[in-house]
Formats: sequence, C-alpha cells, structure tokens
Amino acid sequence: MSFTGAPPPERLNLARYCLADKAAEKTALIVAGEETRRWSYGALEDLVLRMAAGLCKLGLEPGQRLFIRMGNSLDYALVFLAANAAGAIPIAASPMLTPTEVAALLRFSGARFIAWDGLLALPALEDITLLAPDDIARLKTAAPGGYADTASDDPGYMIFTSGTSGTPKGVLHAQRAIWGRRPMYRGWYGIGPSDVMLHTGAFNWTYTLGTGLFDPFANGCTSVVYTGTKDDAVWERLIAEHGVTIMASVPGIYRHLLRAGFRPAPTLRHGLTAGEALARPILDGWREQTGTELYEALGMSEISTYISSSPTVPVRPGSPGKPQEGRAVRVLEDGELAVHRSDPGLFLGYWGEERFAEEWFATGDTAEFDADGYVWCHGRIDDMMNAGGFRVSPLEVEKVLLQHGAIAEAGVREWRVSETASIIAAFLVPREGADVNEEAVMGFVRERLAAYKCPKQIWFVPALPRTANGKLNRKALEKP
Repeated sequence: MSFTGAPPPERLNLARYCLADKAAEKTALIVAGEETRRWSYGALEDLVLRMAAGLCKLGLEPGQRLFIRMGNSLDYALVFLAANAAGAIPIAASPMLTPTEVAALLRFSGARFIAWDGLLALPALEDITLLAPDDIARLKTAAPGGYADTASDDPGYMIFTSGTSGTPKGVLHAQRAIWGRRPMYRGWYGIGPSDVMLHTGAFNWTYTLGTGLFDPFANGCTSVVYTGTKDDAVWERLIAEHGVTIMASVPGIYRHLLRAGFRPAPTLRHGLTAGEALARPILDGWREQTGTELYEALGMSEISTYISSSPTVPVRPGSPGKPQEGRAVRVLEDGELAVHRSDPGLFLGYWGEERFAEEWFATGDTAEFDADGYVWCHGRIDDMMNAGGFRVSPLEVEKVLLQHGAIAEAGVREWRVSETASIIAAFLVPREGADVNEEAVMGFVRERLAAYKCPKQIWFVPALPRTANGKLNRKALEKP
C-alpha cells in the first residue's frame, strides 16, 4: 500500500511550479487592506525572481535558512517565494512569537538571514544578516534571475510546530510538497482556473500558505489576501467586491460569521474548513444561512490535509471525509491514523533529526474507517491541544508558567467552553504563602509566549491530579 498518484518530476521548484508558465496578464493576487492592489502572474513572477536574484547577491546560498519576522503582508509572501526560488529554505514564523521565542528558533535553525518588517520586536542578532524594509525594497529592483535548479527532494521550506516534548519542532518540507498537494484540488477544493480564492488566515500557517497562495497559483486562479484590520463584516465585503468563489477558514471564524448574520454574494460556491473539527451546529448553520456547503479536511503541518470531503465526496456530518485520491492512509494497531512515506506531500523530517525513514508516519490522531471509507476521529493519542487551529503542547505552556516565582505546580489542557469552541486552560497550585492573581500570571505568560499559546482561563487549585506513578493526569484536570 503506497501513494498511487503520479510521482513528482525529478527536478522541481515550488515557486516555479506556482508562478511559471501562467497567463502573464491574468490577475494572480489581490491584496486588500488600506488600499487594494492587484498583481498579474507576469508581474508577480518578475518581482519574485528579482528578489531571489537580490538575495543571492547578498550571499544567501541554496540550503541556507531565511527566517521571516513579519506581519501578514504581501512582502511576507514575496520573501517566502523568493527564498524558495533561490533554493534557500524560508522559515514561515508566526508574528505572534515573542523575541525570546524568536531568539531560540534562530539558534536552533541556524538561520543566516532574517527578513523584518520594521515593526515586530527583534531579539539581539549575532552573525545574522538583517533584511530591514529598505533592504527588502531594494531587492525588488534587482535584475531578475532564474529559478534554482532544485531536486524534488531538496528542502523547500520550514515551519515550526509544537512537539509533544514541549519544544517547538521544525517541520522541514521538500520542494515536492507542492506536488503532494495535487490530490486536494479535486478531493477538497473542486478548484479550476476560473476560481477566485479567499483565505482568512495569516501566511505563517501552512494552511494559509497552501490554500491561500500555493494552490490558487498552481491552478492559475486568483487569490485574495486581506492584510487590514479584521472584523466580521470584512469577509462578506471582500467576497462581493472580488467575486470570490471559494472561501477557506477555520470553524471559529465561520461561527463568528454566522452570529454576525453573514450573507455571501452569489458567486461563493462553497467554503473550506480545517484546523480543528467542524461542529455540527456550525455546519447546519452555514448550510441554512448561506445555502452552500462546508467541506472539511483533516491535516497537520507534516502532511497538510490528506482526508477531506469535497464536491465529489459528499459531506457526512461528524466525519472530515475520506482519504484524498492517491493517498495511502491506514489505521495502525494503536488506533493512530498513518500516512505512507511514499506520499510526496509528507515532510522530509524534523530539523536537527534524521530524515523520516519509517514505512508509515503516525499522525497522533486516532480514528477508524466506516464501511464507506469515511474517517471518524476519536481525538489525539497524546495531550496536544488545538488553539484556533494551531497545535500547542501543554508542556511548552507549563514550562513557562513554572518560571513564575509564585507558582509551585502547573497543569494545562484544552478546555471546551461550548459545543463549538475550546480554549487553553491552566490549573495552578500557588507556592505556600505566595500572593498571586490571574491578571499577574496572564501578563507574565504574554511576555514569553505567542498569544495563541497563552491560557485564556486560569484556575487556582490546591493540588493537581496525578497517576499512580506520580505523572500529571491532564485529562483529570477539572474546574474547581
């Protein structure tokens, strides 16, 4: 049992696959914010190749890492694609990371360059070339070069995700990751060259990079990106203004839209959802309020989406769908879903570790198949939490909480607050005689962790539940 789709070509470059050989005058990207700007495929490719050549001239070599310390902007996407086009490894990092977190990731990745928007706080930089806004502007005026002649298995980009050990892990993808997304086109999107794609997320997330940029470009579509201040009304306006046909987001955003009375323009055919399980009330509400379907997908940073419903795979409420055509997916003896190593979309391995060489990649999601081939999920095999679509390790949050001098013990878990939403909750045992309150702890954590990793609820408790051998039993953490 292995991947049965067409194998990727021996020589492949992700940026080239996305931008080359497209209709030069067709609109590739619409960036809406304080003002709306449009780029054709020809203009966008020219800009990326100029920046790639400029990066090479500055000394960025194939295989070197370029860390992106920028907010959600056009430059974020351009720097990412230019670094990839040059054969380097762009690191798509969240703008919510603190300087302390950034410093740790820079050291770990060995990044030689950091692209900066001039706004986000920076740690002290040693032996790292800083690309400030003026430097990035100059890159755009360089003489255009060509795409690096990369192999399909050469590194293409890296993104950090929380590991079960509590330390973020660098997920290293190959250039072939773009080829590994092909089963999604029919198996999730139902996408064609005439589509206009809108994603509500930020570029640091593989979901947004793939669904908001890679896949629309690979299919010769138009992508709509919003970089302004977000509110519940902006998405409805963008759909109407730009004739959006497919929208991608997370269940939490769809929930807010429904509460705000969202009514999309008739151009919208359907929505895509991933990042966390789609609750039945959101699905039912979307269908009733918009008259369109929501197609769910299951995925993770290491493989992106690999199970989904689509216009050709009818939605079965409660299930994320079926394995996309060509993918080899099975349930292991311990109940984990696993993807075969032959899948071109599967990552190369974790940075600093040996390349992945096992026969099957165990995803950590437990599930079973029904008689019709639909997947039914039963939760994570570990304690990983889902915070608005981001995977967060409770260990990472607990380590920071325990740095607070007034806290003796800390336990963190995902806490469901309604049928459709969950948050990160912390259960803290104060040190004897310590004067501590929720506000002080929240402020302490916000200085050290990205916002999406921070607990939204804190409870002070006399003791934490533990197993017979003394290990923290997170599943038994309960509201006092």
